[in-house]
Amino acid sequence: MSDPFPTTHSPATVALILAGGKGSRLSPLTDARSKPSVPFGGGYQIIDVVLSNLAHSRIRDVWIAEQYRPFTLNKHLAGGRPWDLDGTRHGLQILPPVEGRAADGFAEGNGHALYQQVPLLQSFRADTVVVLSADHLYQMDFRLALEQHERLGSDLTIITTETDEDPSRFGVVQTGKNQKVTGYDYKPENPQGNLVATEIFIFKVEALSKAVDHLVKELDGYEDHDEPKGASLGDYGETILPYFVENKKVHEFRHTGYWRDIGTIDAYYKAHMELLEGKGLNLDDPGWAVITHHEPLAPARSYQDSHVSHSMIAHGCHIHGDVSGSIIGPGVTIEADAKVSRSILLGDLTVPAGAVLESVIADVFAEIPVGQTGKTKPGPGNITVLVPSQRGADVNGQDQTLGE
Repeated sequence: MSDPFPTTHSPATVALILAGGKGSRLSPLTDARSKPSVPFGGGYQIIDVVLSNLAHSRIRDVWIAEQYRPFTLNKHLAGGRPWDLDGTRHGLQILPPVEGRAADGFAEGNGHALYQQVPLLQSFRADTVVVLSADHLYQMDFRLALEQHERLGSDLTIITTETDEDPSRFGVVQTGKNQKVTGYDYKPENPQGNLVATEIFIFKVEALSKAVDHLVKELDGYEDHDEPKGASLGDYGETILPYFVENKKVHEFRHTGYWRDIGTIDAYYKAHMELLEGKGLNLDDPGWAVITHHEPLAPARSYQDSHVSHSMIAHGCHIHGDVSGSIIGPGVTIEADAKVSRSILLGDLTVPAGAVLESVIADVFAEIPVGQTGKTKPGPGNITVLVPSQRGADVNGQDQTLGE
């Protein structure tokens, strides 16, 4: 069999971004696009955060495992060019689901998705794989964690942080001396502490290969099953990670800066408000910029009778009305006598005269009604989300309005 990766040398580290899930907790924003391609911060997409961290960390081999509605995401990725990941031999690689082996096809969970890529990692002669999700906000130099991983000889390094949210939403980590991980509980009812996994994991590829092979044999047995091989691994938090903690050399690397899971509407809204409060992701850091693939739009304009305060306005906007405490995405027009407060407008829409938006998330192309929409003081679970009333013709299950 010929080498699928004819390279002049074998790089030690691959970053594997698992970006194939439906992101149902972020519905309806993910009903017509993949979660990584959901707009964020007025001019970015969620995927930009992890790709920018990898680019600044000088990790050159970045693989993205896709599955659900990948068209809009791939258009934004542009072959990795915005992040300088468009190399000939090393750079961005898209890993769509394929048919072939018994383990191929659509993944039945992120554990299965990880299992599917192990043979490819071995073919690439990777020593280490950094496994990441694409729905978290943080700024981190992965080289520091990789250095510790190598120095301690870890089979797995779990990047951890202390959360100010309900830890039962995450994988809760217990540690002992010298950064050793002694316990891992996936979304426990009664969490022991607030130290959680950030969904960034550094595996030794050899150890990962042996672990998933063992687990598949243990969970599947030796009989044939109708489901794809490895599907029994489900979520790696339920199978792969507990196995490593119990049987392998596992350490934590503590992340002490900002970290936010934005996998739900409430968390997504909160993260935007934190941007405005100066407590969130630092979009202004010149040494660690969040890099994106910008559309060629003119600078934003505010007109004579407009009033804008405590807000972020993206390129291509025309502001005639009042905006306060809001983040306005590219290509938005806010007409005179319209008011937008504590809202997130994702882009390419018009807020008509007479409309009043309070604590609203409005998707691209959403139709904004005249009159009051949203609540002045929303609580968790009652953020108003507006999406297009007609998503466009459905072609092969792909929505055309948002580019799918």
